[in-house]
Amino acid sequence: MQTKVKWLLLPVLLLFNAGVAGAQGKGLNMIYIGDSITAGAGIGDASNYPTVVADRALQKAGNAAVQSSNQGHSGFTTLDFQPGTPAFEQVENAANEYKSSTNELVFSIMLGTNDSAIRGPHGSPVSPENYEKNLQSIIDRLLKDYPASKIVIQHPIWYSPNTYNGAMYLQEGLDRLQSYFPQIDHLVAHYAVKNKNHVFSGDSDAFDYFRAHSLASLQAERGNKGIFYLHPNENGAKVLGEFWAKAIARAIR
Repeated sequence: MQTKVKWLLLPVLLLFNAGVAGAQGKGLNMIYIGDSITAGAGIGDASNYPTVVADRALQKAGNAAVQSSNQGHSGFTTLDFQPGTPAFEQVENAANEYKSSTNELVFSIMLGTNDSAIRGPHGSPVSPENYEKNLQSIIDRLLKDYPASKIVIQHPIWYSPNTYNGAMYLQEGLDRLQSYFPQIDHLVAHYAVKNKNHVFSGDSDAFDYFRAHSLASLQAERGNKGIFYLHPNENGAKVLGEFWAKAIARAIR
């Protein structure tokens, strides 16, 4: 199995190395906003969290100083990160820690998994229109408070259509999750006019990668509809972090 996983990772690594080539020389302060996937749920070694992998990949590729704050919270939706909420205040407190730094401030956002649920997480199910509206509210405030920052919106990743733990997702949730992708594209296009060169499309390849390699790259978890696949395992977290880093490199380039 180890040999198989290694070969699965090889194309991703080659693409990543090509994608970050233009990121050299940049100092970065990263704030990662997300849910349990960003938080590294189920991964025992924190050095293998996707956020840490992304930091390491960016620094290795660009010989740049990278500092970061992981603002991933299990079960959180776009509603939990609205301006004025405790989670949003934590994001801004983390960003304020870097105020004296000359590094570029970058927010990487991956939200939507919990929004897509049939029931359970805060506000779910969130419609595609409200998903975009909620993201825009978060981004508008970040750009107001940190006008020089860059924001990268990463697409949420695939989960199995029988996913049902404390929250119910199932096929309906997976379909709704994919309906968010055009909303992300629409939002990025909006900012390309309103606030050029500050809001970028992030990774959109990891969804298909995890759908194709779920057994090798996602944790097998027991739920109400059998074994489901939602959270990356250590190998999957490495792949995800590298996908994120490639997208962040495009933005800062």
